[in-house]
Amino acid sequence: MRLWKALRSCLVHVAHLSLQDFRSYPTAEVGLEPGVTTFVGPNGQGKTNLVEAIGYVASHGSHRAATDAPLVRHGAPRAIVRAGVVKDDRKALIELEINPGKANRARLNRSPVPRPREILGMLRTVLFAPEDLSLVKGDPGERRRFMDELLTARAPRFAGVRSDYDRVLKQRNALLKSAAAHRRSPGPEVLATLDVWDSHLARTGAELLAARLSLVDALRPLVVRAYAELAPGGHAADLYYKSSLGDGELSTDRGQLAEQLLAAVGESRKQELERGVSLIGPHRDELVLRLGELPARGYASHGESWSFALGLRLGAFDLLRADGDDPVLILDDVFAELDTGRRSRLAGMVAPAEQVLITAAVPADVPAELTGGSYTVSDGKVVRN
Repeated sequence: MRLWKALRSCLVHVAHLSLQDFRSYPTAEVGLEPGVTTFVGPNGQGKTNLVEAIGYVASHGSHRAATDAPLVRHGAPRAIVRAGVVKDDRKALIELEINPGKANRARLNRSPVPRPREILGMLRTVLFAPEDLSLVKGDPGERRRFMDELLTARAPRFAGVRSDYDRVLKQRNALLKSAAAHRRSPGPEVLATLDVWDSHLARTGAELLAARLSLVDALRPLVVRAYAELAPGGHAADLYYKSSLGDGELSTDRGQLAEQLLAAVGESRKQELERGVSLIGPHRDELVLRLGELPARGYASHGESWSFALGLRLGAFDLLRADGDDPVLILDDVFAELDTGRRSRLAGMVAPAEQVLITAAVPADVPAELTGGSYTVSDGKVVRN
C-alpha cells in the first residue's frame, strides 16, 4: 500500500473508535489500547456493532450484512466511522462515510482520498463470529468469499481484480441469459460479442484463480496446525482448492490459466447458451474442507465445525502476520460456544496478538488468561470499567 509503504513490519492497534449514526449508535467514542479489550453486556445492546465498525474500516464490508444500508441508524442519511490507528509510534486517522445507494467517501488524516479502496490495507483485522460456522457448513460461496477477502487483506489491489471479474461475469451472464431466452441459435453478432467476453473472463479469471491457488498453498499448513492445536486427538483437518477446470494439478502461471479457461469456456459454450449462465470460472470453484477422509461439510460435529472455522481464521491471522503488520484480532461472542478445553487452548493461541477485541455476554465467558481493559455495553452506552 503506497500510502503507508514505509510502515511495513510494524505493530498495529486501534487507539480510538468514533461512531456517528452507525447501527444503534447516534454517537460513540471508545478509547482502546494494545493487548486485550473486552466488551461485556447482554445480547442486543450493541457490543457487536462496535467491533463490526472496526472490521468495516479494515475491509469496507460487514460480517453481518450483505449491503451497507443496515449499517446506518434508522432515520439517518449516512453513517460515519473514524478509527485512530497506531503503527509503532505513528498515528493515522481513517474516516469512512457510509452512504447507502450512493458512493461512500473516505478521508485519511482528514484529507479526502479519490476512492475508499485506496485506504484498504492501512488497518487489517481478522474477525471471528458465530456467522463463521457458514465457512464450514454453508455453500461454496461462503468459502470463496473467505478466500477473496483474505486476498484483498494481503494485497489490496485484489479489490479491483475482484470487481473487474464480477463486472465481466455480470455482462457475460446477461448476454447468455438473453440468448437463452430467445430459444434459437444465436446470430453471428451475438457469438462475436460472446467471444470478446470469453477473452475478458479468461484474463480476469486467470488472475483471480492464480492468486487463490497460491493463497491456499500458503494457508493450508497454517490451518492444519491451528486445528490440531484447538482440537488435539481428533481427525486431522485438511483443505484443497477445487477448480471448475477439473481435478488435475493447475499451474499458477496466469498465461497458462487464461488459455485453459478460454478453452474450457469454448467447450462449455453450447451448454452455457442453453442454460443462460457461465459455468466455467473462479465463481464456480470451491475450497474443500476435510476432516480425516470425509468432507467437513455435512459430516463434522458442531464442535468440530467451530474448531475448523476458528482454524481458518487463525490460519488467516498467521498468514497476515507473516506478511508484516499484526492484524487486529476480533472474537465476537466466541467463547460461550466452546467447551472449557477449547476455550483455554484458544486463549493461549490468541494472547500474543498485538490487539485482541472480545465481546461476551458475561465476564465469565472470557478465559482468565485474557486479561486487559474492559467496557460494559448497555442501553446504547459504552462505559469503561
